[in-house]
Amino acid sequence: MKNVKKQKNIDKLESQACKLIDLAEYQKDSVVSRIILNKESGTITLFAFDEDQCLSEHTVPFDAFVQILDGEAEITISGKTLLMEKGEMVIMPANKPHAVKAVKRFKMMLIMIKS
Repeated sequence: MKNVKKQKNIDKLESQACKLIDLAEYQKDSVVSRIILNKESGTITLFAFDEDQCLSEHTVPFDAFVQILDGEAEITISGKTLLMEKGEMVIMPANKPHAVKAVKRFKMMLIMIKS
């Protein structure tokens, strides 16, 4: 992963309609993340990956739900590689190694449950 840039939460998102896909913008040679909700029980984060950008293999102690909002991604969980595209989702189990790579630039929503 070359650059991970966090977009500032300039505006409040509570009580207003918006399109998820528009809340994280692509940036050249970067992975952009934007936290939408951050609670003790879990988080919702949007990511925008430029082509060929990745998050290297890692583990987390919580289950995570990933939905692809745009583009194409390669998600590897415990050595099994999934080619995913817009509209598809996967659950990444707690404590299982996983990695994410942009086949084409893509956006995803990550919901992490901390209980």
